[in-house]
Amino acid sequence: MVEDRHVIEALGKVRVVIENGEITEIGPSLGVEYCPMFHAMHGVEELNEEFIRKNINFRIKDFGMCTPERIIEMDDAITVGISEILKTNMELGNIDCVVGACDGAGTVIMTNPRVVQGVGARVSGLVSTTPIPEVIEKLQQKDSTVLNPETAELNQLEGLKLALNKGYKNIAITILPSPMIEEIRNYSKDYDANVYIFVAHTTKTSPDDVKMIFDNSDIVTACSSKSISDYTDKYKPHYYETKVPIFCASEKGRELLDNRLKKISKPLSDANYPRNKNDIPHELI
Repeated sequence: MVEDRHVIEALGKVRVVIENGEITEIGPSLGVEYCPMFHAMHGVEELNEEFIRKNINFRIKDFGMCTPERIIEMDDAITVGISEILKTNMELGNIDCVVGACDGAGTVIMTNPRVVQGVGARVSGLVSTTPIPEVIEKLQQKDSTVLNPETAELNQLEGLKLALNKGYKNIAITILPSPMIEEIRNYSKDYDANVYIFVAHTTKTSPDDVKMIFDNSDIVTACSSKSISDYTDKYKPHYYETKVPIFCASEKGRELLDNRLKKISKPLSDANYPRNKNDIPHELI
């Protein structure tokens, strides 16, 4: 039997393994026990194993996460998140393609805004995945390009190279904290193209890595990262105050974020500090 194994990090960066549509492993908590977003949406007071299992099973059943039934097109999931920012800017013509990651396919180049939303919405950090032919076929039918259909490789730098070779000029990349962020930024400098880097899933990122991320990225999510909280309190970048803030690491990132905020008639990003920390994830790590 061909291996079907998908590893994600979710709900406080807890490691979850899904095999053949079933949860086979839930790792220990890293210490993040409360998330204001899940409290607001579901009334959840504690991110314990029982809730994590329930939530991941819901994702598997609701939109087929990590299964052949995976739904790849969706409407907006929340008011402002990375996938919503990307979808809006693709609709406005500011972004030609998104290099993202999809369970069952790996790194994918997407040109359809609804696919960008469907692939990115409600999915946490994808650590590794194996090919699901049905998911790959669905993506290809919607004009997406899978970097490596044989292995479902996750490699955003190689995804960027492929997008550049295809001639795209305004490329957004979603990526988890990694030294590859700096590699992508340095690589893109040699090309006549705009590359926008969106960094998510930043919980437990070190202070040195946070500096590298802000030096090389455009949009950064706060998640439950103490290092990002400390860094932004010091350097005061623009942000949008949600339950879990979205920070602008560049002026272009601010423009892309504000485009989404304008569309949904929300106040634009600002740099009002000190930030309101009455309802934030805890503990920050």
